[in-house]
Amino acid sequence: MYNQEKIKPYEGKGEKGKLVEEMFDNIAPTYDTLNHRLSWNIDKYWRRKAIKELSPFKPDTILDVATGTGDFAIQLAKMLNPKTLVGADISEGMMEIGRKKVKAEKLEHIIAFQKEDCLNLTFPSETFDGVTAAFGIRNFQDLDKGLSEMCRVLKKGGHLCIIELTTPVSFPMKQLFKLYSKVVLPTYGRLISKDRSAYDYLNKTIAAFPQGEQMMTIFKNAGFGKTYFKRLTFGICTMYIAEK
Repeated sequence: MYNQEKIKPYEGKGEKGKLVEEMFDNIAPTYDTLNHRLSWNIDKYWRRKAIKELSPFKPDTILDVATGTGDFAIQLAKMLNPKTLVGADISEGMMEIGRKKVKAEKLEHIIAFQKEDCLNLTFPSETFDGVTAAFGIRNFQDLDKGLSEMCRVLKKGGHLCIIELTTPVSFPMKQLFKLYSKVVLPTYGRLISKDRSAYDYLNKTIAAFPQGEQMMTIFKNAGFGKTYFKRLTFGICTMYIAEK
């Protein structure tokens, strides 16, 4: 068990997956605003960077895991123009906002949302050319099982593209990020979202989540072949690419 798997968003004996679903349903109305403000909109740049990395492989069918309100799915559809893209998430509250955004962008012919337990995906094996996830896998109750499922539904030769928040490793960004994540992020998150626990939880999972070289081993154990990663914005975010 990885450290972040032990962290739950709310006190209690409930299963982490159910508590994560409850948390995202609760913060869905303010999630986009907080995401963009807390990252100074750099999260949009991180998504574009990841999509450009995936672009040479030209995936026609894409699964966006932990799609949330669909920001990554919408950018993927606009930049890669796949035939179909499924956004999968455990939170109906988040996806309902995503559906409205997709309709406003007139992308319903490409993007569909589907409620899924990312540890037990309902799709047949080798369904998708590409599988993506932005800022979601650290919420998995079982990281190994979630990545194994992502590998299962990916076609042989297909690619996984993940971006995830990470902790910088070099001075002075390491020290500055520690101050920001422990003081600014949870305080501002509580003020905007009115959920005292959610942003404390999200902050703790960043620090606890495996990253960099450790993730390379985890991907290989999940069934992927060639893997590599790139640190973005001084290591605040890390992009991972893995081939099945």
